[in-house]
Order: sequence, then C-alpha cells, then structure tokens
Amino acid sequence: MTRICSRIALAVFFTAAFAAAQRGGPIPQQLTFAPYHSSGIYNVGETVGWTVTPGPVEPAYSYKWTIRRNNADVLKEGKLDLSSGKDKIEITGDAPEMIYVAVEPVAKLAVADAASPAPEAPVPATPPVGPGRGNPNGFIGGNTGRNNGLYAVGAAVAPAKIGLSTPRPADFDSFWEGKLAAQAKVPVNPVLTPVALDPAWNAPGIEMNTFVLDALGSHAQGYLARPSGEGKFPGLILLQYAGVYALNAKSVASRAAEGWLVVDVDSHDKLPSEPRGNIPQNYAAVGNTDRETSYFLNMYLRDSRALDYLMTRPDWDGKTIVLMGTSMGGQQSMMLAGLRPEKITAVLVCVPSGADSNGDLHGRKAGYPNWPSNDPKVMNTALYFDTVNFASRIHAPVLAAMGFIDTTSPPAGVWTELNQIGVPKEPLPMIESEHNNLTPQKEQNWDARSKEVLGILLKGGEFRPGEMK
Repeated sequence: MTRICSRIALAVFFTAAFAAAQRGGPIPQQLTFAPYHSSGIYNVGETVGWTVTPGPVEPAYSYKWTIRRNNADVLKEGKLDLSSGKDKIEITGDAPEMIYVAVEPVAKLAVADAASPAPEAPVPATPPVGPGRGNPNGFIGGNTGRNNGLYAVGAAVAPAKIGLSTPRPADFDSFWEGKLAAQAKVPVNPVLTPVALDPAWNAPGIEMNTFVLDALGSHAQGYLARPSGEGKFPGLILLQYAGVYALNAKSVASRAAEGWLVVDVDSHDKLPSEPRGNIPQNYAAVGNTDRETSYFLNMYLRDSRALDYLMTRPDWDGKTIVLMGTSMGGQQSMMLAGLRPEKITAVLVCVPSGADSNGDLHGRKAGYPNWPSNDPKVMNTALYFDTVNFASRIHAPVLAAMGFIDTTSPPAGVWTELNQIGVPKEPLPMIESEHNNLTPQKEQNWDARSKEVLGILLKGGEFRPGEMK
C-alpha cells in the first residue's frame, strides 16, 4: 500500500510540475545542492563539493554529472545515487580556477515512467546556451533557466589568482590612442530631439531627448534625460546588453527622476526607438578578422563619443560619471572605463561579457561574442576588443557581479579582468546564477548592492568597494 501511495504521489508531483512548466510558472526542481562552502569560494588544496538531496519535487530521472575546469577540461565524472536520500559531488581544487559541474538527466525512472507518459518538451523562453543544448527527450526541471532538466553548480578556487590566459597585444595602447586621436578631430555636432513623456512612466519633472552625435565612422545615438529646471547633475551612462532592439525609454526616465543626468547609448547606429534599423542580427561576427573592420570598433568609439558629449554639457556636475551595464552593456562599461579612465567615477556591471575571448585556446570556455577559436585571424582581432586588455587601465572603483554557472559570460573571464585592475574593486559572486536573462531571480544581491552604491554616488558620496562576501 505504501508503494502504491508513493507512486500516486510521484504521479501527482510529476503531472503538476509538467503543467506548471507549460503554463510558464516556476521551473520544477527535482534536486537541491548544498555547497560545502556557502560562499562558493575555496582555497587551492581544499575539497570543493556539494551535498545533493531530492526535492522539492520528487526526482523523476536518473542523472550523471561532469566536473569541468573553467567549463572546458573534464576533471571527473559520475552518476548521482540518491537511494540513501542524498549523495555528494566533490573534487580537490588544485589550481586557481572555476569549477563547473553539469548534472544532466539520463533517463526517466521506472516509477515515473509508470506514473506518467513522457511529456513533450516545453519550448524555453530563451534559446539554450552551452551545456544541455536542446531537449530531445522532453526532460523538464533544472536550475539553469532552460527547463530541460539540466542542473549546474559552480565554485571558485583562489579566484583572485586567476591570471591572463593570453598575453596583451604589445601595440594595444597605441592602437586605441590612435583611434581616439582620430575621433577627437571629428566635431561632436549634437542633434537633440524632444521625446514626449508617457504619463504611465510615473517620472514627473524630467526632460528627455534623443541624441545623435558624429563619431569616427558612424553616429552615436540614444536617449538623454535629466531633471527639469536649472541645476547640475551627476552623470550616469547606461550601456546596452546584446541584441538589436528599441531601448527602454521608461527606465531612462526613471533614472532621471532619481536625479541623474542620464545618457543611454544604443549599441548600434540607429534611433533608440527603432527595434531593428538596418542592423544585421549577426553583427558580432561582422568584420571579425581585422581590428579595422570589427563591428566592435565603431561600437566602442560611439561609447567614447557619448562620454565626450556628456562632459561638454553645462548641466553635468563636473564630478561624477558612473558607467553601468549588464552583459554586453557590462562589456562596454569595462571597456570605456579603461579606454577613458580620466573622468570615470565608478563602474557597476553585472555579468559583463567580452572577457577572455581566447579562452578556448587555453583550457577555458569562452563566452559572448563567441568568436570562433579555430580562426587565428579572429582570435588575434578579438584581443583588441577583449575587456581583459582594457582592465589594467581602469582607475575607477568597480562593482562586478558574476554568475558561477554563467555560460554566456563565464566567471573565469570576469575574475581575470578584475584581477588586472590595480584599484579597489568589489567582486559580487552569484553562486547559483546563470546569465541574467536565464535566472534573473538569482540576482537579488546585485540588485540590492548596485542600488545601494548608486544611492551613495547620487548624493555625491564615494563608492568604496567592500571585501568579497
């Protein structure tokens, strides 16, 4: 009778979980992981590990696990055995590195198979990235935001000692100094166009315009917003995540209502209200075999031109310029802080991409822009746009959040760039977080800390990075 009740309970759990997944509700979790160190940080020589237990939904699959160094080299493999109610996954951390563990469903358990027919695979909201790509067997659950049954856990071993995987180009500085000098000869020629404010934005007392600026080889475009009336205001430059889309004017208005002089820079040469313009979807691959033709050359120069313009405005307070962005917006923020260090007050970035572009050649899984590692010309070009190579030039304090299971902005690259910065910085580990678009609910610490730092800077205070928590 007990066994029959268990099968009925499992059937109810499984059916409810699948129904929730199809409704777009919370992704059902069949496994729970408790790290040996709650911080996710270990020293070299320590045992890195997790205790694995069922739940809160009864496991319906058997699982295998694979431990990889920097999500590249396989270190250890095994099968999960929860017959005693728990199991463990562990390995000795033998070098400064990131440890990535993929826990993948292999097959439905017999009891689950008897209790419920195999479901069709629900379509994830975001295309799968990295391990667990696709879902041919219709698995559900998982903690990576894909609802394909994949779980992942991550840990850092002596992360403050993770070094460069690839030498910085000897002519890196001279290349960029030449580009800045050439752009300085181009007049900014700002053109502002008023934007009608939507009452639904709930941002009274602000002024907003679109802007178009002349840059070297293209135009910088975006939104400019500020509190109405006379005054001088601290500057906030917002840089955008990857993709081609219309910028969020409401969020810009909200920042201006807080008291910022906001410059929201489109990553592309298009009106910020346009969803597409004439921008190719594969822009990251455009011209990627030559530093003179890479799409990121003009993108980075447009960001620098927006900074030029902000510094000419009489309503800027002459003191504060904060750079802020997520993913490719974090990439552009870190770049701009290194390219133009003289006026930047603080850098706040979440899961910044674009670091360690040559990692695939050196035992580290690289992430966005996902330049092909089998093309030497692409790999050489990438070094001139890799944020790691701008990082040593940064003079401003940095707050940087990284997801320990992030496959779009791998944490090894984020640590690498932070370790090149010679001024105080505050790493913010998010040990359960994939990329921000996949597991936004795991980024509460970033939301709280970045809000706190912005509040300090808005009032004219100084951001003093705290120790790693």
